[in-house]
Parts: sequence; structure tokens; C-alpha cells
Amino acid sequence: MRTSSTGKSLRLARLSRHQDGRYLFVPLDHSVSDGPITAADAFDGLIRDVVAGGADGIVVHKGRARAIAPERLAGCSLLVHLSASTAHGPDVNAKVLVGDVEDAIRLGADAVSVHVNIGSDTESEQLADLGAVAAACDRWGMPLLAMIYPRGPRVTDPHDPVLISHVVNIAADLGVDIVKTVLASPVERMAEVVESSPLPVIVAGGGLGTSSLADFATVALSAGCRGLAVGRRVFGSADPRATVLELAQILHGPSSPPFPEPSLRMAGAL
Repeated sequence: MRTSSTGKSLRLARLSRHQDGRYLFVPLDHSVSDGPITAADAFDGLIRDVVAGGADGIVVHKGRARAIAPERLAGCSLLVHLSASTAHGPDVNAKVLVGDVEDAIRLGADAVSVHVNIGSDTESEQLADLGAVAAACDRWGMPLLAMIYPRGPRVTDPHDPVLISHVVNIAADLGVDIVKTVLASPVERMAEVVESSPLPVIVAGGGLGTSSLADFATVALSAGCRGLAVGRRVFGSADPRATVLELAQILHGPSSPPFPEPSLRMAGAL
């Protein structure tokens, strides 16, 4: 989608590490929703491996971003996630804003992300939050990633391609720059979703009807998706660096990483 903001254009360009318009994001925000994703003293090593493997960007909450030494993100974008809920709340599909665009700017972020569940009991509030964040992103020249899903008591088939087409177009209409959603079923119909969307579409998580993460990535790209957002299957793997590397080479081509391990020169950095 075209943007008249020079700042936003520059930041959007940084989100694709290979400048090919494709994106491999690794969400690491699950510690709010589900609990710790790794031991506290292993978090720096996880960031190191994700970046060295070739991720285009990592997604974290604002507090966790403060624990990342800037050198770790050389060549890798920082996306600050502004939405939250926990698995212990009365409605796990309800998302609230816990940060703002100004927070992300102070942290040096390249983009922000907002989670919206279409079909949830709090859909209207989540849409209002998305619209407000989109307006702030326009003011500040900050790219906006919407993690938008058909999810809630009114959704009978969260992988319905017609419904997924609807939710990605909601993101476009409300001022989003990149949209993350689920893979359609049957997977061949994901192409319909991509064709309907004026935004780059990236798909979340694991594979629907696929036997491996590589198959999931291949299917998504063959449908025209512009990228992947894989969190649990990276930080939960035995070798996060190798997992990211495999995805990066599928997404960007075999001539992509491995990248040199990001240096860490800041004394006392976590």
C-alpha cells in the first residue's frame, strides 16, 4: 500500500531484511498471554539465534524490548506489540491496548502491532483501538502490523477463506500496512484471500493440513503470501537458529543467511 510519509516508507523498507518485499517475523510476545517462553538468562541467546538465523523482525512487548541490547538487532527490525490478554482472563479473545506508538518510538521500533479478534465479544472495542493506533501511526510515520483473526463465539469456521478475506480487508480499510492472519482451508483457497487484499498478507504460526514447518511455509508462499510469522515453533524448537534459517531460506531464497552472529558490545547488557 502506498504511503506519503517518508518516515513510514523508510521504516517499511527496513522490515524486509533482503529488500524483496517478503517478511519473516518471529513473535516473542507470548510471555504475556501464556507465561515465560524461555529462562530469563536464556532470552539474550534466543534473540541472538533468531537474528543470526535470518529473521526480518522480532515482535515483543515494550518492557521486553528494553532488555534487548541494540547490537543484537543489527539488521533485524524491532516490532513493539501494543495488545495484550492472558490465558487466565474471563475472555481470552478480548484484547486491550497496553502501549502506544510513542512508547515504540522511544524504544527505536521499526513498527508496531495490534491484535484484533473478529467475532469476539469485544470486537467493537478492538476495532476502535485499531483505528486509534492507525491514526497515531499516520501522525508519527510508524508502520502498523495488524494481527487480525476470525476468532470468537460467532465464528464457526476460523479458516473459511471468505471470512479471512473479510478480516484482511478490515485491516486495509482501517489503515494498516501489513496484515497477519491464519491460513485458509483448503489451503489452495488462500490465494483468494491474497487476491482480495490490498495489503501484504503474512500467515501465522504452524501449518494447517501440512506435515512440517517447511511445508507450511512453502504452501503459504505458493498462495501468494508475502511472509510468515512464526513464534512458538521457533522458540519451542530444539534449535531456534536452525529453524529460522530454514524458514528464511524458503522465504528469501537459498542465498540468504546464515548471517554473522550479532555482536554484543554493551557492557552490562542483558
